[in-house]
Amino acid sequence: MSPFLLTRTLPEDATDAALRADVLHGLTHTPKTLPPKWFYDAHGSELFDRITELPEYYPTRAEREVLIARAPEIAATTGARTLVELGSGSSEKTRHLLDALPGLHTYVPVDVSESALTQAGQALIAEHPELGVHALIADFTGGLALPGTPGPRLVAFLGGTIGNLLPAERATFLASVRALLSPGDTLLLGTDLVKDESVLVAAYDDAAGVTAEFNKNVLHVVNRELGADFDPDAFAHVALWDDEHEWIEMRLRSLTEQTVKIPALDLAVEFADGEELRTEISAKFREEGVRRELGAAGLDLAHWWTDQEGRFALSLSVAR
Repeated sequence: MSPFLLTRTLPEDATDAALRADVLHGLTHTPKTLPPKWFYDAHGSELFDRITELPEYYPTRAEREVLIARAPEIAATTGARTLVELGSGSSEKTRHLLDALPGLHTYVPVDVSESALTQAGQALIAEHPELGVHALIADFTGGLALPGTPGPRLVAFLGGTIGNLLPAERATFLASVRALLSPGDTLLLGTDLVKDESVLVAAYDDAAGVTAEFNKNVLHVVNRELGADFDPDAFAHVALWDDEHEWIEMRLRSLTEQTVKIPALDLAVEFADGEELRTEISAKFREEGVRRELGAAGLDLAHWWTDQEGRFALSLSVAR
C-alpha cells in the first residue's frame, strides 16, 4: 500500500491568529465584514453538506455533472502524473478525476483541516493502493510550496470557491497558482455562472433556512473561539444580488441597536439597528471574464465545459 504523508505548513496557532486578525480588521471597518472561511467549523461543514443537497442549491450537482462527463477528456488532455487539489475537504468530487487518471502518481490534497485531510487521504489510499497521497495542511491563499512530485501537474480548484475572492484577490491567487506550475501544466477551475437573479438568490436563501443557519454559524465560531457575546437571534440572514459586480452577497442584519463584546480582543463593537455585516461574496462568471483573468495570470483557457443547463462551468487552462 502506498504511503500517506501529511505535512504541516501552517504553525499550530495559525488558525487562532488568523481569526483574531480577521475579526479585528473586519469589525472595526465600515462596512463591517467577516471572511467566509470562518463558517466552516465542524458544525458549519455539516450545514454546508446539507446545503449542497437542497433543491435550490444547484452548483454542487451541476459541477458534479460536468466532472463526471468530462473526467476522461480531462485525463487524456492533461496526462497528469500529479493532481493537486486546493481546499480539498472530503475529496469527494475528486474521486471522479482519480478514477479517470490511470497514470496518476501522486495526489496532493491541500486544506487547513488536519482531520479532513487524514480521513480523506486514508480512504483514498484504501480505494487506490497504487496512489501516493501527500496531504498539506496549508492556507492556499497565503502562498504555497508543493512537494517534489512528477509532472505534468494538474491543479484543481473546484466548487466555485474562487468566487469568494474579490477581483484583486483573484488576480493574486491565480498568479500564485501559475507560480506553482511549469509550462504545459494545467489548472482545472470551477466557476458558477451568471444567471437569473431569482435562481441565484434562492440558492443562498433556501426555504428551509439552512443557509441562514450556516450564515449565523460564523457568530457561534467567534463566540466560542474569542469569548464574544453575539446573539445570533439578534441578526437576520440576508442574501442579495449585486448586479454591478455580478456577485451574491450574504449579510447578517442587526435587528436592533446593540453592542457586542469580544473579550479576547478587548473590543466592543457597536451595531446600529439595521446595520449589515457582510459575511460572503460569491461572484458569478462569464466565459470571456474567466478567460481574461486566467490570461492575465499566464494561463491560457483551452477548454470550457458546462452542465446541460449552462449553470456552472469547468475550465481547463494551460500554463504558458
